[in-house]
Amino acid sequence: MTKTVLAFYKFVNLQNPQEEKEKLTSFLKEHSTVGTIILGNEGINGMCSLDKDKSEKVKSFLCQNFKLAEPEFKENIADSNVFKKLSVKVKKEIVTLGLPEIDPAAIVGTYIEPEKWDAFISEKEVITIDTRNDFEVKLGTFEGSVNPKTISFHQFSRWWKDKSKALKNKKIAMFCTGGIRCEKATSFLKAEGVEEVYHLKGGILNYFDKVGNLPTSKWKGDCFVFDQRVTVNTHLEPGDYELCHACRSPLRLIDKNHEHYEKGISCHKCFGTKTDKKISSLRERKKQIELLKDRRSKNE
Repeated sequence: MTKTVLAFYKFVNLQNPQEEKEKLTSFLKEHSTVGTIILGNEGINGMCSLDKDKSEKVKSFLCQNFKLAEPEFKENIADSNVFKKLSVKVKKEIVTLGLPEIDPAAIVGTYIEPEKWDAFISEKEVITIDTRNDFEVKLGTFEGSVNPKTISFHQFSRWWKDKSKALKNKKIAMFCTGGIRCEKATSFLKAEGVEEVYHLKGGILNYFDKVGNLPTSKWKGDCFVFDQRVTVNTHLEPGDYELCHACRSPLRLIDKNHEHYEKGISCHKCFGTKTDKKISSLRERKKQIELLKDRRSKNE
């Protein structure tokens, strides 16, 4: 049975995130929704999958309780649930920049609609920055964009401070997967005194939905997503990657043929980085999972 995949976020003041967590968790379980959602004083950030006939009720609940609007949902279809379970967490930040004084609810950059994005970043005076992590950028990005080579979004502010003298007076355009990281990054740059700051409305997923498969697109490659699909292509279909269960790195088919790949144990990126004790633990875990699968198949 096909599932609806919803991605959403909203910078909005939540007085009691823990109370909101309890209400949201109860409602989503009642509507058989799985996914990962983060709540904090600054708002909500999440992605979930559910039956299509329940999606309108879930969107309505999110709009009523978190001030989301219908156009702020990124929505597409998957062949099955792209999450194994429901996880709702309360954190200090719904996307971690490490600067609690930055408030995207108060000030952000200028949105660029997906249909106008390619033309905008083609302008000579525009510097395009990919605010995602280095491994995500390597899987796919917009042609000509700058890769800060960060391991986590938390490092973005430090990278900017190192580059600010050269970039501060430029016209800056930023993008990310669903829009939340680049939106917070624009708020940070505005606070740093950058006047012309722009970001892709709804992120790469919204761009794919609107224009990503056009031959004129400046996008190259796949987009990493934080669910079991690993990546999606410009048609919002699952890409040809899967995760290494040991280090969570995206792997292509050719990577699985590498001599250092052992399913559930290691890939060529993490081979040799784990202790013998950790490898034994991973092999025992793999064995127990296979035994559980075998018992389930016999009972069906």
